[in-house]
Amino acid sequence: MIRKSLLTAMAMLLLLPACQSDRMGTKEGVGTLGGAALGGLLGSQFGKGTGQLVTTGAGVLLGGWLGNEIGASLDKADRSYAYSAEQRAYAAPVGQQITWNNPQSGNSGVIVPTRDGYDSYGAYCREFQQTITVGGQRQQGYGKACQQPDGSWKIVQ
Repeated sequence: MIRKSLLTAMAMLLLLPACQSDRMGTKEGVGTLGGAALGGLLGSQFGKGTGQLVTTGAGVLLGGWLGNEIGASLDKADRSYAYSAEQRAYAAPVGQQITWNNPQSGNSGVIVPTRDGYDSYGAYCREFQQTITVGGQRQQGYGKACQQPDGSWKIVQ
């Protein structure tokens, strides 16, 4: 009975990240599952009977958590490179390509300011075209950002 409950709890824990797929990157998911598998394998090497089951479960939990944290930090690195390029694009001349690349992940992007002007409230705005390549898949997007009174930029479209 204890073994069945523990296995059910571990399965639910491993499936929990799937419920957050809109916020969890691929690297986080792979890190969670890989860490859980490795942690479970290491934990199963200790104890006997119920004790071995407990150490296996603890290994799955700890390994999953550590793997998720490592994967999340890699996704944060991609976002950091992209954010830096975004900040440079706010001041770049219209038509200039601003590129970013994360050498660890191979993910990259290009941001091109395509037009600038003022909105109906008098705020300075810029339109952008962006191409991002993640895992070999290329995606394009368009948007508009306007400078706020405090000097920061806000994406409005």
